[in-house]
Amino acid sequence: MTDPDTAKSMARQLRAALALEGTEVTHSKALELVSKSLGYADWNTAVSALGQGAEGPRFTRTSPILRIFDEAKAREFYCGFLGFTVTFEHRFEPQLPLYLGIERAGLSLHLSEHHGDASPGSNIFVQTANIRAFHKELAEKQYPYGRPGLEPLPWGLQMQVYDPFGNRIRFCQQD
Repeated sequence: MTDPDTAKSMARQLRAALALEGTEVTHSKALELVSKSLGYADWNTAVSALGQGAEGPRFTRTSPILRIFDEAKAREFYCGFLGFTVTFEHRFEPQLPLYLGIERAGLSLHLSEHHGDASPGSNIFVQTANIRAFHKELAEKQYPYGRPGLEPLPWGLQMQVYDPFGNRIRFCQQD
């Protein structure tokens, strides 16, 4: 039985093979073609059916942990500039380090002041849809500590932001 990850791999392979023949298709179109070849009406139906009864683990969400050193700066950058919302906050005692959960549009991040939770200067890669709209939103904020640009790369259109603690987030729209 094929699982959703195998179907996605098949779509990537199909897209690459078609490109070699001079036919360009979007990743979405390749997913739809693979779904039909597996006997499903569309990608959403295929994912639903293929996810049923899958053996072994299935990971449904990732929340990278990023190291922070100043709560006010972290809130200004992640909530004020990037538009995240706080989902939870934890301290063992009022004077102890903060562990903070934030989320936006399906992206969950954990920010930690705890030594050993993460290394300063981490780098995360976030697959992103509608990156141009996100870029426009950030540009309009006129954030004084960073004005990210869009960069076309072989793997997609990318925008990098650096938080006040040296962590880098690469938002990328892959077509």
